[in-house]
Amino acid sequence: MKKSSFLLLCLLVASMVHAQNKKIEFVEYDMPNGLHVILHEDHSTPIVAVTVMYHVGSKNEEEGRSGFAHFFEHLLFEGTENVDRGEFMGIVKAAGGALNANTTQDRTFYYQILPSNQLELGLYLESERMLHAKIDSAGVETQREVVKEEKRQRIDNVPYMSFQENIFKRAFQKHPYRWTPIGSMEDLNAAKLEEFMQFYKEHYVPNNAVLSIAGDIDVAQTRELINKYFSEIPKGGTPYRPNIEEPALTAEVRDTIYDNIQLPAVFQAYRMPGQGTDDYYALNMLTTLLSGGPSARMQKQLVDKEQKALQVVAFPYALEDHGLFITLGLVNMGVELSELEKAMNREIEKVQQELITDQEYQKVLNQIESNFVTSNSKVAGIAESLADYHMYFGDANLINTEIERFRRVTKEDIRRVAQKYLDPNKRVVLHYLPKSAAPAAENQSSN
Repeated sequence: MKKSSFLLLCLLVASMVHAQNKKIEFVEYDMPNGLHVILHEDHSTPIVAVTVMYHVGSKNEEEGRSGFAHFFEHLLFEGTENVDRGEFMGIVKAAGGALNANTTQDRTFYYQILPSNQLELGLYLESERMLHAKIDSAGVETQREVVKEEKRQRIDNVPYMSFQENIFKRAFQKHPYRWTPIGSMEDLNAAKLEEFMQFYKEHYVPNNAVLSIAGDIDVAQTRELINKYFSEIPKGGTPYRPNIEEPALTAEVRDTIYDNIQLPAVFQAYRMPGQGTDDYYALNMLTTLLSGGPSARMQKQLVDKEQKALQVVAFPYALEDHGLFITLGLVNMGVELSELEKAMNREIEKVQQELITDQEYQKVLNQIESNFVTSNSKVAGIAESLADYHMYFGDANLINTEIERFRRVTKEDIRRVAQKYLDPNKRVVLHYLPKSAAPAAENQSSN
């Protein structure tokens, strides 16, 4: 038994090392209309990921018209001039594929996973979405209701899920990051059809997109198909990019949210630099140290040993222009919320005062390397990573080299960024309490 377990461990380590050393090859080029194309050929399985990433998210919206990017995530499934309304998803599923999309503050990502012999279908559909999307009153009204229902189902009726809205609108005063991708239902209701059409014409253009394809393809043939379906799409103008200098947080912002919950929780958010900066990598490693698994510091100390929390988490909310370092704790029965908050702060203070051990440092690095390999273990993940790295950093080859940026982070760097960014006088703190605990005059959610 011991011998077989040791053999299994050796095999796992060997496979991990092999995956880390395996370079992901790709070809990339720009089309005359500005569309950036990235192709990764992998014949290990007979599938292909056809993806398009548009450099538009909620930060590209104007004040008073929030939620447009997320709205278009839905609207661009409505149909096109050549694809009937409601048929987009059915066509892909009938071909044996799957599809979806997601929106962040910085980009919108559409993807199709198809049998490799349906590559041309995927390219046709994405070119239709880019050139011939149907933006009309019927589709807009349908999707308004879809987005409202999504907000009710995923945010309004889910305990604690309003935390993003409540944190971001307090952490940012000027930057569009102060609203979240789902936006305001009032803004969407007030928007006119012409405004949606203009948003589409401005942002969903080839020079604002990355077409990333990974899987069982022939690169030369794929280039021919891409030219067939995308070369006729005209280049657009210059999309709106906010150039707003966000003032620094100069004092703690503290508030109480009464929500449809049973157990109180504390959320803390510290402003951090945008993704890709040196300090971002150090802060990412710090969150892994604090809550990256059952043996992480906060889990061991606050959940297992002190039993002050049922759950405690730290994570970097990484964004293009800025980011937030967020910690949250769900209080254990019989424990005061203030007591849990103090205990969470003590764990941060320890990192600010003392260097982590060599063993902890190596464990954190191993976890990050494992996650890095896992994220690029499937063609869909590879296609998305290639697009991300090009769009945000202008260097798709970071899919092979970004791990070196983590390896350059030292124990001293981790302590330094904890001291620099996790300042209790420059953070947002939210106490989430049950609605039943609200004063009589406030016995409703204070979002």
